[in-house]
Amino acid sequence: MDTITLKVAVVTDDGDVISQHFGRARYYEVITIENGSIVKRERREKVGHHTFAGNEAQHEHHGNNHGFDEASRDKHAQMAVTIADCQMLLARGMGNGAYQHLSQSGIKPVLTEISKIDDAVKAIIDGTIADHPERLH
Repeated sequence: MDTITLKVAVVTDDGDVISQHFGRARYYEVITIENGSIVKRERREKVGHHTFAGNEAQHEHHGNNHGFDEASRDKHAQMAVTIADCQMLLARGMGNGAYQHLSQSGIKPVLTEISKIDDAVKAIIDGTIADHPERLH
């Protein structure tokens, strides 16, 4: 029997709660699931929009094109490189540009209403996790 492995990156500031904003979260909590069980959990530093000096003003308000300009694409690429080995990313909100970039990078972004990491991972294992694209901005 083949082992089924899924690596899930979760944006977080504390390792317990899923961040409401992908770009501003401090960490990725990376959870490795094998055959329906958690086998590994690790925290990885995450580059965030707050890391890119001088760009704070452009993130104060989001428009329809939020995250599609060249500078944003570069930031999203830098944020994604840390989790290139993951197949899924959980957040409670993110810009449309980041969502599209992650999808194109082979990482499935899932915008969840679940706030606790452990509850969301259980929902993934149970097959009940739901994506809420209305949480895009």
